[in-house]
Amino acid sequence: MIIRADAIAPARDTPDRSDALLHRFRAVRALSCALAANLSDADATAQSMPDASPAKWHLAHVTWFFETFVLRDHVRGYVPFDPRWPFLFNSYYDAEGDRLARPSRGLLTRPSLEEVLDYRAHVDAMLAAAWDKLPDAARALVELGCHHEEQHQELLLTDILHLFAQNPLAPALWPATPRRPGATPGAIRWIEGISGPVWIGHDGPGFAFDCEGPRHTVWLQPHALADRVVTNGEWRAFVEDGGYRNAALWLSDGWAWVRENRVEAPLHWRRDAEGAWGERFGLDGQAAMDAAAPVRHVSYYEADAYARWAGARLPTEAEWESAAQDGDPTAGTFLDGPGAVRPLPPPPGTGLRQMFGDVWEWTASAYLAQPGFRAAEGAVGEYNGKFMSGQFVLKGGSCATPRGHVRASYRNFFYPSQRWQFTGVRLAKDL
Repeated sequence: MIIRADAIAPARDTPDRSDALLHRFRAVRALSCALAANLSDADATAQSMPDASPAKWHLAHVTWFFETFVLRDHVRGYVPFDPRWPFLFNSYYDAEGDRLARPSRGLLTRPSLEEVLDYRAHVDAMLAAAWDKLPDAARALVELGCHHEEQHQELLLTDILHLFAQNPLAPALWPATPRRPGATPGAIRWIEGISGPVWIGHDGPGFAFDCEGPRHTVWLQPHALADRVVTNGEWRAFVEDGGYRNAALWLSDGWAWVRENRVEAPLHWRRDAEGAWGERFGLDGQAAMDAAAPVRHVSYYEADAYARWAGARLPTEAEWESAAQDGDPTAGTFLDGPGAVRPLPPPPGTGLRQMFGDVWEWTASAYLAQPGFRAAEGAVGEYNGKFMSGQFVLKGGSCATPRGHVRASYRNFFYPSQRWQFTGVRLAKDL
C-alpha cells in the first residue's frame, strides 16, 4: 500500500522527529529478523502455495524497497548489493521492470537465508550512514517503507503458518505459551450504530496509505453491530448444523468453492481423537481449540454464509469504521514480538469489544477507490489502485499485525476465497 504523492514530501523533519524515524526504522528491521530467527534455510525457502511467499523472499523484498526507492534514488554513487537481485525481489512494480513470477519464488534455493540477512545488514548500514544527508522526500519513503515492512511481517508469519500446516510433524515456530481456555463470553449483544451522514477515511495528521482517503461523507441506515467477534464455539455449532452442506446459505461462487475444495471447516481446524473438530493448528503447533476465542482463517464466502445462518449480515466498511473512530487502535491482541500469536477471548465489559487486533474482520464492502482517490505518480503508486477489483475490505488488524500499525481508516483487502490470514467475523443487522 502506498501513500499519495502529495504526502511523500512533508515539511522538513525536526531533529527529534528525524531521530525518532531512524529509531523506528531500526526497530522494524530488527523485528523482522527476530520473527525469522528460528527458521532453517529450508523453512525460509519453501513456498506452500502461490498466494504465499517464502520467508526469505519477504526479508529480501522489503530490503529491496529501501535499497531501490531510498538508496538508489536518493544517495549519490550508491552501488547495488547485487545487480541481479532486483529481478528476484521486485514484487509487482511494473515500472521497475521484469521480475520473477510469484508462484516461482519457492524455487530460489539461492541466495541463501544467510546471504539475505547479509543483504539486510548492508542496506541498513548504508541507509544509516546516509541518514543526515537524506532529503525529506527520502525520509518520507523510509516511513512508508517501515509500514510496508510491517505488512510483510504479518505475511511472513501467516505464510510460515500455512507452510508448517502442510507438514505431518505439525512443527511449531516457537513454543506454546500455556493459557487457560477463556470463559464462555455469553450471547452477543447488539450495539446500535451511527445512522445518517458520517465522515470516514483518513484526512489528518499521521501516516496513512493512499487508499484510506480522501475523507468523505457516507449515509448510513439504522443498524447495529455485534459487541464482539464470532467465537470458535459458535462456529462449531454452524459446522455441526450442516452449514457447509447447505447450499441455501452460500453465494453461488462460494458454494462452488466449498464443493471444489471440499471445505468442511475453517482453515487449520483439525479433528481430535474422537473425530470431532476439537483442535487447531497455529504458530505454536497443534493444540486443543479454545471455544471462547475468535474463529480465524475463514474466507469471505464462509463469513457471509455464517452471517446468513445466524440471521444477520456482515457490516459495511462505513458501518465498521464509523463505530471504531473513537476507539484505541493500539488496544487489543497484536504482534509485540516473537512468541505466541493467537487471538484471545473477548475481555469483559460493555460496548464494542475486539474492534482492533485479534482477527481481521470481513466487511460486505468491495475494495474500491474512495471518492476523489488518486494514485501517486511513479512506481510507488502501483500498490493500491491497480488492485481495486474483485476483493473485499477487512478492518481492524489481527494478532499477527504489529501493534500501532492500524487505525480505523486502515483498509486491508483480499479475494473472497482467501483465508490463510487471521480473518474473522463480526456480525451486523438492520434496525
